[in-house]
Amino acid sequence: MHEEAIRKADVLIEALGYFRKFHGKYTVIKLGGSVMEEPESLRALLVDVVFMQTIGMRPVVVHGGGMAITAAMERAGLQARFVLGRRYTDDAALEIVARVLAEEINLDITQHIHKFGGRAAGLHHKTTQCLFGQRLTLRDGENGVIDLGRVGDVTEVDVEPIENLCLAGVVPVLPSLAEDLDDETKLLNVNADTAAAAVARALRAEKLVFLTDTAGILRDRSEPLSLIPSLDPDGCRALIAAGVIDRGMIPKVEAALASLEAGVRKTHIIDGRVRHSLLLEMFTESGVGTEITLATGAAPVVETRRVAALRV
Repeated sequence: MHEEAIRKADVLIEALGYFRKFHGKYTVIKLGGSVMEEPESLRALLVDVVFMQTIGMRPVVVHGGGMAITAAMERAGLQARFVLGRRYTDDAALEIVARVLAEEINLDITQHIHKFGGRAAGLHHKTTQCLFGQRLTLRDGENGVIDLGRVGDVTEVDVEPIENLCLAGVVPVLPSLAEDLDDETKLLNVNADTAAAAVARALRAEKLVFLTDTAGILRDRSEPLSLIPSLDPDGCRALIAAGVIDRGMIPKVEAALASLEAGVRKTHIIDGRVRHSLLLEMFTESGVGTEITLATGAAPVVETRRVAALRV
């Protein structure tokens, strides 16, 4: 019995240096994918978030909800349609997207954090909107433009409400919805990876963590032991060019690289289905996923003024 207690104490001692290092620092956590469909995985992750907040870190959760949105659209008789990997979002689809993200998933996450002993508040169009953006169009060849409907990119982040909640010991929880800067009465459906990266850049977060359905970046997708534990930007670009990083992993990696260039210290891609993977990656030497950092000696490209917005 004493041996087990000593082992637990050793784990705490190992983590002590990390507790001190990250105390008072922002960590942006992107939550999405099948993790949100697995109650036990979601429970463990939100317990991790409560733990982080309790020891003085400042976690910020940004979430999507693609599977729940697709299911809600099907119940409403609408067929989900994707264009170049992005959900085409007309007004009817946007109404469902906004309801599912803000009134269902966001509420469920905040309630679970409260249940596990933490404090959380949703920040969105029904409470306080912090993400603002413009409609996104994609190029099809030299002259063609692909219309995605009410799909956008985050170009501005109101950081003050996020910071105020963190200072009060409350976890901010933001859905991937932005107010349209060209029409304040409208919302935009935003990719959750890029939304989380925008929040991390605006906060100059210590870490940006993407919770995924894989162990991290793999050299061989069929071989879990081919996990790449650490990469720099050049390594990421080489793997994209070689087709090792492809499909849904590309926007995560691109968002990670943009965040590093804007001053975020480290980004992580980890398997959110592994119990307490968030704490393992944050507070152990070995970690459990892929860490992406600037090359040794490289300096981040940081604007001379404090970022409260990303609008140019």
